[in-house]
Amino acid sequence: MNSLVITNQFADRFSEGGPFFMTLILLCLLLSIILLVIGFLNVRKNPRKSHKMLKLVVDASLLGLVIGFLASVIGLISAFDSVEAIGDPSPALFAGGLKVSLLTATFGLFSFIIARIGILFLRWRLNAEMSE
Repeated sequence: MNSLVITNQFADRFSEGGPFFMTLILLCLLLSIILLVIGFLNVRKNPRKSHKMLKLVVDASLLGLVIGFLASVIGLISAFDSVEAIGDPSPALFAGGLKVSLLTATFGLFSFIIARIGILFLRWRLNAEMSE
């Protein structure tokens, strides 16, 4: 039951953040993980391919981060457009708009951190393999 609640909260936050941008960030995260796995699998067999995967993971993680901040800025602009149209919004309405605009930045940062942890381990593994 607890995992169902967590899954629903994640799905709710995902849809609140805007499915288009959140999906792009999720794709960058998944791509980073897949490339990291390929890099780890090729450390001994083909270190050159592992280095190539490492560079691609760096690019994919940065792309996810930048998409998150772009979507956040777009969300802030639309929140301020709503404030301008309404005139004098309630603090709850304004806070809700700010929360939604920050969800994409948070998810972008999360995907960036996960990929960066993988990058650190892959670099460590490659350096250990090179020194042997």
